[in-house]
Amino acid sequence: MDYSTLIEQRRERFAEVEQLITDPDLFSDPKRGKSVMSEHARLKDLLAMWDELESAKTNLEENRELAKEEDPEMAEMAEMEIPELEKKIETLSEQLQYALLPRDEAEDRDALLEIRSGAGGDEAAIFAGEVMRMYQRYAEQRSWKYEVIDAMPSEAGGFSKAVMKITGEEVFRYLKYESGVHRVQRVPATETQGRIHTSTCTVAVMPEAEDVDVELKMEELEIKATRSGGPGGQHVNTTDSAVQITHLPTGIQVKCQDGRSQTQNKEKALEIIRAKLFEEKQRKQAEEYSAQRRSLIGSGDRSEKIRTYNFPQSRITDHRIGFTTHNMDGIFDGDLFELTEALQKVEMAQKLEDAGM
Repeated sequence: MDYSTLIEQRRERFAEVEQLITDPDLFSDPKRGKSVMSEHARLKDLLAMWDELESAKTNLEENRELAKEEDPEMAEMAEMEIPELEKKIETLSEQLQYALLPRDEAEDRDALLEIRSGAGGDEAAIFAGEVMRMYQRYAEQRSWKYEVIDAMPSEAGGFSKAVMKITGEEVFRYLKYESGVHRVQRVPATETQGRIHTSTCTVAVMPEAEDVDVELKMEELEIKATRSGGPGGQHVNTTDSAVQITHLPTGIQVKCQDGRSQTQNKEKALEIIRAKLFEEKQRKQAEEYSAQRRSLIGSGDRSEKIRTYNFPQSRITDHRIGFTTHNMDGIFDGDLFELTEALQKVEMAQKLEDAGM
């Protein structure tokens, strides 16, 4: 397929964005400034990719001609470079196709990540804590920042529930695949007879919602100040700073207690509610996608088992794409890159098919 027309459109847009970033008032609106700078970076990378692809194609043609030369040494050198150039062109073409696809604006956003212990009692809470740490290490490896904005520690260790806000470049783009049920199979530390148990935790990843995405009406909110509870130290147990907010039309209820004041907890609770409402809005839009894509990332169904961590066999399997890795220690230390890349590759193929590309 000839992409030259699309590339010219991107060049014209890049010139417009170049002008926008010279505006001294650009960051008077921080969100708009961040959006413009992100678009500038994407277009710059896209055009550099196109130039690199065109250069590789030119070099390939030249090498094919040189391979026909009567000078055997020259012909051999040219012939040796051809497979490498062909592979480079194939890789760049795939990347270019994906970069030209319509982009979901939510991919550039920060994210709220909610983890809840599921079936399995104390072991489920411990597992939820390990999964939370896994995402914290992953955030560090991607140079993102994270903040725990709500947590309910379990007396056995780990958490019955935890919510983190993760900020950085394209956070939701890389974390969006993590929503669903995560299952662990192993012998718990509390098991005396060496039996393998199966426990679960639920992960929900929600793009940060903006005021323009979701309108919260105060008359639709029930806000209560409550006493903080659960393990967590003297401050948490002795103050009435916790805030519980219920969104009456949907019944969504959020309680925040990690902040040092009611005001902080109210702001965090509203942020979580706004993200949950935006997630629901996105879910409905995703129902218009193909069934295959919904099964990968579109539904974000919290009841869907997406991944199993089998400790006895040091095996992690993502059930949506049938991908298996044995890098158990690396995964729990935040090395999710292999899993993410495999999921992205499948999604890219589906998007290209949907787009007729």
